[in-house]
Amino acid sequence: MELEAAKMIGAGLATIALAGVGVGIGNIFGSYVSGSLRNPAAAPKVFGNVLLGFALTEAVALFALVIAFLILFG
Repeated sequence: MELEAAKMIGAGLATIALAGVGVGIGNIFGSYVSGSLRNPAAAPKVFGNVLLGFALTEAVALFALVIAFLILFG
């Protein structure tokens, strides 16, 4: 009984990283939109870096979910 509660608490704590990922992705695309409105000629050149930042930030979310699932079902 106590082990199940500890697993649930641990998985919940592991998913706190998802809030940070949401903020990070919002920051990335918000900054891109702001920058592309200021300098539209540079927007296509920077878009590859935006996608790279998005992918790396999203990887943190996937790692957090994997850890949560390992805690729950491991």
